[in-house]
Amino acid sequence: MISVTNVSLRFGEQKLFEDVNIKFNPGNCYGVIGANGAGKSTFLRILSGEIEPNTGDVGVSAHTRMSVLKQDHYQYDDKEVLETVIMGNMRLYEITKEKEALYSKPDFSDEDGLKVAELEGEFADMDGWEAESDASYLLNGLGIGSDLHYKLMSELSGNEKIKILLAQALFGKPGILILDEPTNHLDLKAVNWLEEFLINFEGTVIVVSHDRHFLNKVCTHMADVDFGKIKLYPGNYDFWYESSQLALQMMKDQNKKKEDKVKQLQEFIARFSANASKSKQATSRKKTLEKITLDDIQPSNRRYPFVIFKPEREPGNDILFVEGISKTIDDVKVLNNVSFTVSKDDKIALVGENEIAITTLFKILAGEVEPDEGSYKWGVTITKAYFPKDNTEYFNYADLSLVDWLRQYSVEKSESYIRGFLGKMLFSGEEALKEVNVLSGGEKVRCMLSRMMLQNANMLILDQPTNHLDLESITALNNGLRDYTSNIIIASHDHELLETVVNRIIEITPEGIIDKRMSFDEYIDTK
Repeated sequence: MISVTNVSLRFGEQKLFEDVNIKFNPGNCYGVIGANGAGKSTFLRILSGEIEPNTGDVGVSAHTRMSVLKQDHYQYDDKEVLETVIMGNMRLYEITKEKEALYSKPDFSDEDGLKVAELEGEFADMDGWEAESDASYLLNGLGIGSDLHYKLMSELSGNEKIKILLAQALFGKPGILILDEPTNHLDLKAVNWLEEFLINFEGTVIVVSHDRHFLNKVCTHMADVDFGKIKLYPGNYDFWYESSQLALQMMKDQNKKKEDKVKQLQEFIARFSANASKSKQATSRKKTLEKITLDDIQPSNRRYPFVIFKPEREPGNDILFVEGISKTIDDVKVLNNVSFTVSKDDKIALVGENEIAITTLFKILAGEVEPDEGSYKWGVTITKAYFPKDNTEYFNYADLSLVDWLRQYSVEKSESYIRGFLGKMLFSGEEALKEVNVLSGGEKVRCMLSRMMLQNANMLILDQPTNHLDLESITALNNGLRDYTSNIIIASHDHELLETVVNRIIEITPEGIIDKRMSFDEYIDTK
């Protein structure tokens, strides 16, 4: 168990937390959520002891080992992969090295023998003899094959290092796991494996993630950072979000009788209790949900963007014809004889292991790159709005305000009209006059979505639109795409978005494509 008692933290005049009192218990997984800048990652650093709070303390149960996902991808460049993972249990690693040093002594003494015997006992108690096989199991589960286990970390790619550091955090059965964005840059198989690992993990997990499907799958509780407080809610992210929206609705509707609100709450909880996660904690979660009262639910202080795409005209029957497209980049054939036809009402997810191939196809369809072979043809009624994976070239303006930047892409030039679209993405008042060269990654994405909204297109082409967005913006985008009435072609790492939006999957492979008319979850099941 880990307990937080009267913890407060300020940076100058900024108050992040005040008088936080929480207990995190074994067998539960806690998702820490909050708006950008609310202090989620800072709170994890307080829990891990990296940052000292201004007041209060963090207590960990005796003999409980805490493991933290490291963020420095270069820290272990001089170590072998397997050795790096075993360093997740530093005491076990130190014992191993100490034993090796003693056994290699040319003048091995009786005193050395006694010390080795003591170390061997501690080594056995820590399952040291299984350390290498346990580390290999974690690495293989995350997609790091045995051929890489004895390579130096410096020889591996950035994405491979991310998986190895995650395996390091999971190694050695820690009592407490602290994970900050563990699914970042993981492929689909690795994320699914991690979900199953955490569902069956017997200790305490505290995690920050922008992956809603991941939070829904593994979390038994949400720790909401809001109003300078951190409050625990039983259930997964969807339960927290829906209950927060329900509380907001109740607050706005003060004239309704309380009995009606209680009934609405009971129906809401019953629905979520019946649909609890398949994890082994589902039964206890259901019992906890059933104990919630009206006063337990608070409206969130979050601000959500409003994403709405309205096609100016309905598309005709001819949408898109792709015939035999091939493309080679840096002597690697990334697209090989790709052919497909888009029909009316198709909402297509492009998936595949080679993201360069997917982005290249997007660029070809958007007219930015020419194919080496093959052709494509858009229907005469089709108007396109394109969201590129890399938006750098759109913001190469030294002194342009957001209003003037967006005005470039609009037929209607009035400031009030332009501000309307910026306001939907939370750029209001003075925010709309910021210069584009000072925008954060997330702000640039919201600007690009404003640009797409004012185009009124009947075909949306989106390459990884959730990159850099917070949970609130991802949820708003998901809702906007779900409600969109025309065609979509999209690539995204957000499982929840794909499952709720698309009805067709096109997998890009080295041989061509695999085309399935099905939901994303059905596609996952086939894999």
